[in-house]
Amino acid sequence: MSAIGNPRISPVEAPPSHSAPAAQPTPGGKFPRKLSLLSLLILAGALAAWQSWLKPAAPDPATAAISLIRTTRVATANLDHTLRISGQTSSREYQNITASIMRGPDAGREMILLFLIQSGKQVKKGDLLAQIDSKSLEDHVDDIAADITNAEADIRKRKAEQAVDLENLNQTIRVAKSDLERATLDAKPSEVRTPIDQELLKLAVDEAAARYKQAQSDVEHKLVGYKSEIRILEITKWRHENHRERHRIDLVRFTIRSPMDGLAVVQATFRGGEWNLIQQGDQLFPGQLFMKVVNPANMQVEALMNQSESDLVRISQKTSIQFDAFAGMKFPGKIYTIGALATGGFRQNNYIRSIPVRISIDGSDPRLIPDLSASVDILLKREENVTRVPLGAVFQDGSQDVVFVKSAGKFQKRPVTLGAKNATHARVISGLSSGEEIALSRPPSGV
Repeated sequence: MSAIGNPRISPVEAPPSHSAPAAQPTPGGKFPRKLSLLSLLILAGALAAWQSWLKPAAPDPATAAISLIRTTRVATANLDHTLRISGQTSSREYQNITASIMRGPDAGREMILLFLIQSGKQVKKGDLLAQIDSKSLEDHVDDIAADITNAEADIRKRKAEQAVDLENLNQTIRVAKSDLERATLDAKPSEVRTPIDQELLKLAVDEAAARYKQAQSDVEHKLVGYKSEIRILEITKWRHENHRERHRIDLVRFTIRSPMDGLAVVQATFRGGEWNLIQQGDQLFPGQLFMKVVNPANMQVEALMNQSESDLVRISQKTSIQFDAFAGMKFPGKIYTIGALATGGFRQNNYIRSIPVRISIDGSDPRLIPDLSASVDILLKREENVTRVPLGAVFQDGSQDVVFVKSAGKFQKRPVTLGAKNATHARVISGLSSGEEIALSRPPSGV
């Protein structure tokens, strides 16, 4: 133990510090940091600029509602009063193509289409349209030719038989003549005969004369009968020849060619529970209409008009024709025929009567073909250079007609006075001027 109670601690020299070696700067390390800082500054500046200048302001609901409303301008134009009717197109110049008509026992003979031209194809006069299978008919013609040969043989045979019969009759006449001559010779020396013998000889002469006369009469009657028999056989032969010639004409007609330049239009038939175009392989019936050749440059619309509107329509009235299949295709036209009698529709009540009207189409187009559904606007009256508005821009405010006029970015309701109307427009008498912009739908309140 130390004798010193509170010993003083002497300072001790601190050990030398071993500091870590200074880190050596990496080549290029300061440049990425500067680039990152510069990028952050640029991004912050762009964000501030976008916030202050480029960021779109929140849209005003009223302005957005106004921009969604379609508008139109009041115009000065003609106001046409029209009557609309509908119908289908057809050609004014056409030729019907029908199957050959075979009469008598051959009327029901089947006719199969071996070839049929495509519907809608342009054809020239003389072009092949259709070909009907003629094999069975050709075989039938051969059978008829055999019947004609048999008929000729029957005539020759009957003439030979008649010649034999006639020779027998002539032989009978010669025998009867010889008997008459002998009886006459026997009756000459009658002076030496008794009266009874004389009477008997006279009776023998009369009897021989009667037999001779009867034989001559039989020959005359037989000749008439022979002539009738030959005539019957000749008529039979003539009937077979006519039968053959008729079928030869049918064979020619089985090859059907176009009678004119135009458009081939194949007709429809009821097959498989629905209407379909006639096609190759179908069976035709005698006289059946299966095709038309039409002139597409001379078209018309066949329409129906309610009889209550008949007093509005006159021949030569101008029309405008539109087509359901081609929205942009329009043609002018005019009425050229109006039916004299109203007829009831097939599926309508009997009291609903319609009058047929035909409208000629002025112009042509490759798309204008038969059987297109069309609507026809008949011009009844025209008011020229009037201020007009679409009916879709006119609204009702109680009993008052009003429109909504766009002014200074807002719509203002304005009452108007309208005059004559048609199906799409109305004449403006007061309240609007040409060029003003109006709404085509009712704006919401507050807009």
